[in-house]
Amino acid sequence: MFQRLIETMPRERIERLQLERLKRTISRIKEKNSFYWEKIGKVEVEDIKSLDDIKQLPFLTKEDLRKGYPFGFACGHQSEFVRFHMSSGTTGTPVVNPYTPKDIDQWGEIMARCLAAAGITFKDVLQITPSFGLFNGGFGFHYGAEKIGCFVVPIGPGRTFLQLKFFKDFNTTALAGIASYPLRIIEVAKEEGFDFSETSLRVGIFGAEVWSEEMRRYIEKEMGIEAFDIIGMTETGGVGLGIECSFHSGIHVWEDHYFIEIINPETGEVLPDGEEGEMVVTTLTREGLPLIRYRTRDITKIVSRERCECGRTHIKVARIKGRTDDMLKVKGVCFYPKQIEEIVMKYPEILPDYQIVIGKSEGKDFVKVVVETERIDQYLKNRLEEEIYSTLGLHVDIVLVKKGEIERKPGKVVRVRKEGDL
Repeated sequence: MFQRLIETMPRERIERLQLERLKRTISRIKEKNSFYWEKIGKVEVEDIKSLDDIKQLPFLTKEDLRKGYPFGFACGHQSEFVRFHMSSGTTGTPVVNPYTPKDIDQWGEIMARCLAAAGITFKDVLQITPSFGLFNGGFGFHYGAEKIGCFVVPIGPGRTFLQLKFFKDFNTTALAGIASYPLRIIEVAKEEGFDFSETSLRVGIFGAEVWSEEMRRYIEKEMGIEAFDIIGMTETGGVGLGIECSFHSGIHVWEDHYFIEIINPETGEVLPDGEEGEMVVTTLTREGLPLIRYRTRDITKIVSRERCECGRTHIKVARIKGRTDDMLKVKGVCFYPKQIEEIVMKYPEILPDYQIVIGKSEGKDFVKVVVETERIDQYLKNRLEEEIYSTLGLHVDIVLVKKGEIERKPGKVVRVRKEGDL
């Protein structure tokens, strides 16, 4: 562990600290941003007597933050900030998150905890493949690595041939990246006859995309590593909100920095532990952009508040199932792309590249799942169609194609497209 005393704090102490920091956050919003304070109902610190009182406050949404572009919700003058990161803005106005010096330090601290949870120490060599730019990933891993004291290979995204070369040249032991990038690395490695067993790689930390247990097993088998799921987002301060420990029984969220709720996405009702819903995050130590009850749109559930086998006491949430806006509804059936992935990746003949194509034909909705495979035959097609129907109650048309027929694009992988995109 990076901070054993904090990471193993008794639950009572965690909740006492959360209440204290929640009050401090509200005080900062009141002092620094009158518009934001009015947005949360002009709540006074005296009104918050317990953590349960947070339910009195309104939710904050991504649309709210977009409307406030660039600094509408910032708590401080631009001169107090040292940098900003922002969301991609591919679906609208980007969200800008300004960072104070303390925010940068907080980010490094939680990322160091994440790296340590994945078994990384000062003796390791961490190859960082997310970008070092407006996207927060590269810097987050770098700050955590600095605090751990390990050697950093700051290569950034792409240049897959060079990634493979660096694995050997610099004795890389740990790889950080978006969840789909290892698939491209594996693909190129096979084309080049690259043998991962001849490297020192042992750990992979992947996030920014929803990925299944089946995908994890494929990556681990092909690369000979242990893979960890990490979560975080621009709005909460970047990657590092939480990570799996070596027991892989849920994602630990650092509760001294974040307060987590799970709500019914339709009604806003707070759900009991164990029930699946939308994750809501309140930041407790962020200065530039503190968040009060921010709706992340990520679907998960609280797995446990008990002490984990690893010794950590911080809350565990399930791996992200999808986002509320990722849910597809076709022929009256609601499903997430991850559910399709869980089925197709169980078959050893299937390669990890697939796409879900939805559209209309003669006025009727249809779903087509295009899957790359090493073996194209009718029996495999029938098995996949039958299992998807049995599991989801959804009739799909499986289209088996040869390796490389699905277009590879830089950045996050495209899993869903409309028929009009063909």
